[in-house]
Amino acid sequence: MSDDFTYLGLSVPKLALVDGGLLVLWGVAAYFLQSADPPSITAMIPAFLGAPLLVLGILAGRNEANLHHYMHAAMVVALAMVLGGARVITGLDEMSGLAIASHALLLVVGANFMVAGIMSFRHARRLREA
Repeated sequence: MSDDFTYLGLSVPKLALVDGGLLVLWGVAAYFLQSADPPSITAMIPAFLGAPLLVLGILAGRNEANLHHYMHAAMVVALAMVLGGARVITGLDEMSGLAIASHALLLVVGANFMVAGIMSFRHARRLREA
């Protein structure tokens, strides 16, 4: 068994960087793409959840000794993404297309990161037990 875990060709801290960066970019774009005047700050909710994930990915890359702490915190952020994005399931008829896209992105990115994190934690446990 290899000591390095990758998911979709990325380590989990790098996945946090990619996912967090994607959500920050989408949140900023959604803020400027909305038709409301003045724009609503709630359009940036993906950015507000992506920024901590991005920062945790940066910290994990710079401080390997505390990697597991950063990744556990990132999993909490990903859980918040999934829970917040799940609103798209019940609120389709009352949401704008931009809101649906933002919630769906939160749901997919959060679930994807959680799957990667769980697989990584299992991989680390197997390495410890071997």
